[in-house]
Amino acid sequence: MATQLGSLKMWWVVKMLFCFVLFSAPMVTVAARTSVLGTGAGSSGQKLEVEMQLKNLNRPAVKSITSPDGDIIDCVHVSHQPAFDHPELKNHKIQTRPNFHPEGHPFGESKVSSSKAKPITQLWHQNGRCPEGTIPMRRTRKDDLLRASSVQQFGKKKHKSSPQPRSAKPQPDLITQSGHQHAIVYVEGDKFYGAKATINVWDPKIQQPNEFSLSQMWILGGSFGQDLNSVEAGWQVSPDLYGDNNTRLFTYWTSDAYQATGCYNLLCSGFIQISNEIALGASIYPLSNYGSSQYDISILVWKDPKEGNWWMQFGNQHVLGYWPAPLFSYLSDSASMIEWGGEVVNSQSDGQHTSTQMGSGHFPEEGFGKSSYFKNIQVVDANNKLRAPKDLGTYTEQPNCYNVKTGNAGDWGTYFYYGGPGRNPNCP
Repeated sequence: MATQLGSLKMWWVVKMLFCFVLFSAPMVTVAARTSVLGTGAGSSGQKLEVEMQLKNLNRPAVKSITSPDGDIIDCVHVSHQPAFDHPELKNHKIQTRPNFHPEGHPFGESKVSSSKAKPITQLWHQNGRCPEGTIPMRRTRKDDLLRASSVQQFGKKKHKSSPQPRSAKPQPDLITQSGHQHAIVYVEGDKFYGAKATINVWDPKIQQPNEFSLSQMWILGGSFGQDLNSVEAGWQVSPDLYGDNNTRLFTYWTSDAYQATGCYNLLCSGFIQISNEIALGASIYPLSNYGSSQYDISILVWKDPKEGNWWMQFGNQHVLGYWPAPLFSYLSDSASMIEWGGEVVNSQSDGQHTSTQMGSGHFPEEGFGKSSYFKNIQVVDANNKLRAPKDLGTYTEQPNCYNVKTGNAGDWGTYFYYGGPGRNPNCP
């Protein structure tokens, strides 16, 4: 366990260095926004850059649907999606379905009498659906680009130009500097070929637009240096990325520790979507209420043993698509660590800890209906079978701000409660 924790700490130090996302940068000022659009000399070229990026991100639509939350969902022909701009995918033949599905417990089952699985969908479905042969893409607006630090960085995580740590011991100044805080469980020390979880969905309150709150799975491969591979999926509230406080389904990937590769959702080339039913980056509906109805989503990510692609499934039947094997180095073989849990940004702009909530905004001790949970967490082993994780570890930087508590029980399998309010009397 000591080795595991040391390795995990090393991963978090690297993450603090390289995963300093665009949302944790200072809020974009009028001057910064002007630098994106440009004024005076050269402004026409900068405006053209914005327009070109919008054209690249927003592909010609067969049909467009206006969501009740104001999003526009474009139904784009499956062959016109951004994935195929990637140099490794120029001649890629779309895999329309996985060759194999992990064996094990029925995916997404929820038989807990106290929670009774409730239907969950996406808000845009209220106003229409995309036809067969297309995929739903959330339209990017000019304002979305203006909130980013630069046109090129929109939809990406930013790395910091900092030296590599000299030891596996996390440096407190690095943790404070980046402001990312977590409450997670993890497994390592084996070869993993996927992971699964049923994740409680909430609408955590965000103190400042440059902060975020998310709950996700990380599937990690390789060393904790500049070549780390990661595939990620879950839900997030991110005002900087989306322009609102809605709870949204998201994915992310990188093959070089967040330096130059990868992005959220379909905001760059890479992930190949095949489903016409679920839109990455779109709002999830309905959400859990404190002391009342509880809602959750199920996510499964696994490696196709034949083709080597990493597939993602949402709910019981929505196979969204896959990250092609050529995108990765280490993950072309297997993952070396799986993590589940929450993450927030603590900007400390006023000198105090943020009041941005993680999960439900309540500590694990409050339990069902009040605290947020992951249940039925599993890994996919070398035999393509789902199984409960062994030697589960936990990690959090400041347990008085956000914490995690594991358990195992009946239909919930291996589970944990996690989260917290951030600023409170014990977390000033």
